[in-house]
Amino acid sequence: MSWLTAEEALRALKTKPQTLYANVSRGRIRAKADPADPRRSLYQAADVQRLAERHAGRRKTETVAAEAIRWGDPVLSSAISTIIGGRLFYRGKDTAVFAEVATLEQTAALLWNGAEPLSPGSETRHASRSLQAAFLALAGRVTSDLPSLGRSQAALRREASRVLYTVADALAPGPSDVPLHLRLAASWQRPDAADCLRRALVLLADHELNASAFAARVTASAGAALSAAVLSGLATLTGPLHGGAWQGVDALIENASTLGAAQAIRRTLAQGNRLSAFGHPLYPDGDIRALALLSHFPLPPQFDELRRVGEEVVGEKVNVDFVLAAMAAAFDLPREAPIILFSLARSAGWLAHAMEQIDSGELIRPRARYTGPTPETDSRA
Repeated sequence: MSWLTAEEALRALKTKPQTLYANVSRGRIRAKADPADPRRSLYQAADVQRLAERHAGRRKTETVAAEAIRWGDPVLSSAISTIIGGRLFYRGKDTAVFAEVATLEQTAALLWNGAEPLSPGSETRHASRSLQAAFLALAGRVTSDLPSLGRSQAALRREASRVLYTVADALAPGPSDVPLHLRLAASWQRPDAADCLRRALVLLADHELNASAFAARVTASAGAALSAAVLSGLATLTGPLHGGAWQGVDALIENASTLGAAQAIRRTLAQGNRLSAFGHPLYPDGDIRALALLSHFPLPPQFDELRRVGEEVVGEKVNVDFVLAAMAAAFDLPREAPIILFSLARSAGWLAHAMEQIDSGELIRPRARYTGPTPETDSRA
C-alpha cells in the first residue's frame, strides 16, 4: 500500500487543500500520520488515484449513483448528525463533549429537535430482557400503530417517545422514572458501570446515514408507522458488518487467549479476514467514539495487549466495536451487552431519521441498473 504527501495528493487531484481534507473526513481518501513527522498526514495513493480519475471526465449519472451508496457522495439531506474532521456532531454539537454530561433521553431530545421523550409512566411488562423481546414488542406495535403520514411532528414525537420506551422496556426493564442508563446498569446488577453506559448510549445514538438508519428512512418514507421504521433499523443492525461486529472482536480475543495477540492477528489476516476491531472508513485518525470511552474504564489485560499489537500491525486504531467488547469484559456485563447498547441507543437515532424523512414528504425509491438476460422482444414487431 503506497502513500502520498499532501503536496503529491493535491497535484494529482488538482484541487484545494480544503477539498482534500473534506474527502478524508467523508471517508473517500484514507489518511494516516506521517511516521517522519506526526504533524503531517499521508494519503492513500489508490484512493487519490480513484478520485482523480473520477474527476478527469464527466461520469454517467448511473455511475455516480452506484458509487454514492458505497461510502461515496451524500445521497440525501439531513440535519441530524454528521462527521467532519474526525469528529461526530449531533445537530452541530460535538458528541464527545456532549457525552460528558448528557443522558440518552437528552440526546433523543436533541436528535428529535423537540421535547425530551416522556416515559409511558408504568413499569415494564416484559419479563425477559433480550433482542428477541424487543423484536416481538415492536412487531406487536406495528400491527396497531397508525401510519406516519398526515400527522404533525408534535404527534410523531409523542409516538416516538412511546416507541423508544417500548424498546427500553424490552432491553432495560425498570421503573419508568429512572434514567435509561441506570435502568440498564440495574438490570445487569452493575451499578459501577452506569457512567460508562451513559456515555456509550449517547455516543452510539446516531451515526449519519449508516445502513440501519437508511433502512429506517426507507420504511418511514413509505408512510409506515414509526415502530415499523425502528423494527427495520433493528433488523439491519444485527448484521455482522454493522452492529454485530462486536462478535468478531470476541472471536479475536478468544483466539488471542490461546495463540497470543500477535499470532491471532497474523492468522486472521493470513486467512483473508478483516479485523473488525480496528479502523473505520470515516475516522482516518481513530474512531472518536472509541477515544471518548477508552479513558473511562481500565482495559482488561487481553484487550490492552490486542490493542497495542493490533494498532502496530494493522496501522489503524481500535474502533467502537472493540471498546464496547472491552467494556463488557471490564464490567463483567452479559456477552451481548454491545448489541443491547447499540440497539437501545440507536433507536433514538432511527426515530429521528424516520421523523425527518416523513417531514420531507419524499418516497425513497431508487432505480436498479439491470444486468440480467436481454429482455425478450416480440419478433413480429
